Amino acid sequence: MCNHTSETDALIHSTDPNHPANLICELCKLFYNNGWVTGTGGGISIREGDKIYLAPSGVQKERMKPENMFVMDNETQEYLRTPEVFKPSACTPLFLSAYKLRDAGACIHTHSQAAVMCTLLFDKVFRIANIEQIKAIPKVTEPGYLGFFDTLEIPIIENTAREEDLTDSLQEAIRQYPGTTAVLVRRHGIYVWGESVWKAKIYNEAIDYLLDIAVKMKQFGLDPAGEIGSEKKIQQLN
Repeated sequence: MCNHTSETDALIHSTDPNHPANLICELCKLFYNNGWVTGTGGGISIREGDKIYLAPSGVQKERMKPENMFVMDNETQEYLRTPEVFKPSACTPLFLSAYKLRDAGACIHTHSQAAVMCTLLFDKVFRIANIEQIKAIPKVTEPGYLGFFDTLEIPIIENTAREEDLTDSLQEAIRQYPGTTAVLVRRHGIYVWGESVWKAKIYNEAIDYLLDIAVKMKQFGLDPAGEIGSEKKIQQLN
């Protein structure tokens, strides 16, 4: 599967820190430091123009280099560049789903502990409301962002033995929840996408904050989607 020449290497070598190959390395290291992509799990893909840049499988995220990247033609979905050693990420068809169904500019996959815990604490849909950080999440189906009093909903799909086998259920969740910018995978993690890599980063950070605080609310018997003032019952007990 080798397509590794000086010509194709030009696709991933750049002094521009905002070049997708450089950004993927930078963000993977950041996500590693956040505890979201421990081991070789998780990944990120960026779409720029007619090209899709993909992190490979089996590389420790904090040690990733531009030369490890796969580059794909967005229209034909054929690889323009493949590294000499590594295999494509099993996340690839799921990333492509976000590009196809949401016209995303980037897609992030993490194994965040907060994400995994929420898939154990919620049934089919994660819901949270009346938390300020919700205002960082887009409405998707209309211009603007969710408000403080809105309820954020993220569908939860069941995990499979092979990651690529999640594709159909992820696509179905995207269709059933046109306002979502993420899909949770039970006992596995989360996929988050956005119009650009920076939007995807913001959404991922905001959602992980909300997932984490939802876990803590559950520990105290609070409903993350409960009404304002419901916390007073807990306060009275203390």
